[in-house]
Amino acid sequence: MDYSELPSVHALADDVGEVAPRWAVVEAARRMIAAAREAITAGRDGAINAEDVAVLAGQLARPHLRRVINATGVVLHTNLGRAPLSIEARGAIDAAAAGYTNLEYDLDKGERGSRHDHLRALLKTLTGAEDAIAVNNNAAATVLGLAALATNREIIVSRGELIEIGGSFRLPEILALSGGKLVEVGTTNKTHARDYEQAIGPATGLLLKVHRSNFAIVGFTSEVLPDELVAIGRARGIATMIDLGSGMLVDRETQRALGLPEEPTIAEAVASGADLVTFSGDKLLGGPQAGILIGKAAAVERARKHPLMRALRPDKLTLAALEATLAMYRDGQHTSIPTHAMLGRSVEQMRAMADAIVMSLCVDEQHAPGRQDVAIVACVSTVGGGAMPTAELPSVAITLPERYEPRLRAHGTPVIGRVADGRVWLDLRTVADEELFELIAAVQSCVMSPA
Repeated sequence: MDYSELPSVHALADDVGEVAPRWAVVEAARRMIAAAREAITAGRDGAINAEDVAVLAGQLARPHLRRVINATGVVLHTNLGRAPLSIEARGAIDAAAAGYTNLEYDLDKGERGSRHDHLRALLKTLTGAEDAIAVNNNAAATVLGLAALATNREIIVSRGELIEIGGSFRLPEILALSGGKLVEVGTTNKTHARDYEQAIGPATGLLLKVHRSNFAIVGFTSEVLPDELVAIGRARGIATMIDLGSGMLVDRETQRALGLPEEPTIAEAVASGADLVTFSGDKLLGGPQAGILIGKAAAVERARKHPLMRALRPDKLTLAALEATLAMYRDGQHTSIPTHAMLGRSVEQMRAMADAIVMSLCVDEQHAPGRQDVAIVACVSTVGGGAMPTAELPSVAITLPERYEPRLRAHGTPVIGRVADGRVWLDLRTVADEELFELIAAVQSCVMSPA
């Protein structure tokens, strides 16, 4: 075959037909012809298969951001979008997206309102805070809080709390963005009240405590508790701020019942008397990506009026999903939030899911030559998302040979597992009940057509 036998781009696109939008078919034809030219140049066959062009056109036309099945066992998987939203939150997004909303309009007064009013009452009820606002993530909440309370002032923080979050973002860098000056006290493993007291000077603007939500320091350790830090600040007339990171609304008894390590709660942080408390909406809270600032009314008001607020404020869809999620806590329905449902899923439930997958493969060996490659094994899930780093959740997984992993990712709804010991592990803790049939279809496509 030589170059003269290759079809034109549009002729090939016409032969393929309307399998996808015209632009996608044309682009697929262009790429396939270019690949054929390279093959001919290299002395290989440059034949073009119209079916291959159609497949490529379909791939080009589909959305780049897609839903996937999280079978990694990491509940709050940052790479996979962290917390999946509840039915209620998704419904709230749909309602808000379908038309106009009262985002900044007061329906009672018939005049302009504030987007910050929609969550205030809910957050005050749930946390005991005097006031509350939301921004687009917790890094933004931290920057805004620091800027509101300590621009051009010294911010004292323990060396053991100078954390780095995902994407190599480090607290000192975030702090610098706020316009404050970092003052480190204590050591990596031990910080005492006297360390803060001795560091306070005329330029001190804030005492900051950061919860180590994404790592743990064990052994010979000591830290100053939130109420102790607040007492030091009050005695010297200095504001205090607590960055909780992940943000836990349920009490410690509930955490223990789930078999989780105890996490300081948002209500506890507020009760300490801190001026500001910040946390994420899309981690342990189980809502959309958001950062929340709560605390003393005066401190929250300073953050609300800061010029940065304009750049960091959330949109109507985030507010709708966050309000719906918070309402589920208020109404005692938080166990239906997907994050909490996954954390609380029993081994028996996951074993039943695994059995259902294996049973779906129970046909004669002639039609399922790879069925013997499937195994049910016990494993350990993690919370993820920079939350509860020491938590180990007993789980159940389906394992298959590693060679199936690319095919699982290429499935209609991609299945993302974890690879270890030459096997791909599909941890069922993070697979929603409504996704089970899709997962079964993906496994069947591998095992029953292994070639």
